[in-house]
Amino acid sequence: MITSVQNNKVKEWKKLHTKKGRQKARAFIIEGDHLIEEAKKAKQTIKEIIVTEQMERSSSLEGQLTHVVSEQVFKEISQTETPQGMAAVIEMTAMNKALEGPVLLVDAVQDPGNLGTIIRTADAAGFSKVVLGNGTVDVYNDKVIRATQGSLFHITIEHAHLNEEVSQLKEKGYVVWASTLSDATFYQDVKAPKKTALIVGNEGAGVTDELIEQADERVKIPIYGQAESLNVAIASAILMYHIRL
Repeated sequence: MITSVQNNKVKEWKKLHTKKGRQKARAFIIEGDHLIEEAKKAKQTIKEIIVTEQMERSSSLEGQLTHVVSEQVFKEISQTETPQGMAAVIEMTAMNKALEGPVLLVDAVQDPGNLGTIIRTADAAGFSKVVLGNGTVDVYNDKVIRATQGSLFHITIEHAHLNEEVSQLKEKGYVVWASTLSDATFYQDVKAPKKTALIVGNEGAGVTDELIEQADERVKIPIYGQAESLNVAIASAILMYHIRL
């Protein structure tokens, strides 16, 4: 059992709390039995599992490199308020499914909960992939991972310069929608072809003007009450499901 927070293994795991550390190791940490099961189902490469002694006794860990740690050490590794006693180090792997349906482009969404919810919804709505532009929170941030509830392992997620991505999608026959309040049409009045790419933007600034200019359609969601706007994750969900109908 690893009982010291100064153990070299513990130091390695803690480096995965940072984006720089994750990129260097090409790995990230997930926590909890549910996410680990989702990773297994999706045939992700699980490099190692970290458990407390109590969790080791109650879990099936056959065939996995497993490190048993003390409760104190696990609290150092965990990034949740109530550690679940089981975590795993997952190798970063690119998913390359065929591009067959709608695509979501995310322009500088910074809140981890928002991004995780957006990815989960894109998975549920059957989108082909999610493309993350510059300024978007790291997809392997622990709060993003938890908010995806495992959808991180089900849908293609890429990083790209969105201006270039829009051009490439248009070459493939995609119609590009931008979610914006500026000179926009209510989404209910626009029919979405199967090949639709939707751009959603930053919580405060929205989609950048340059991307809006590249869009074929500008769409907005009606506000019937006194709210100034909708949360980006909620707006994304409404528009993604409309596109799928």
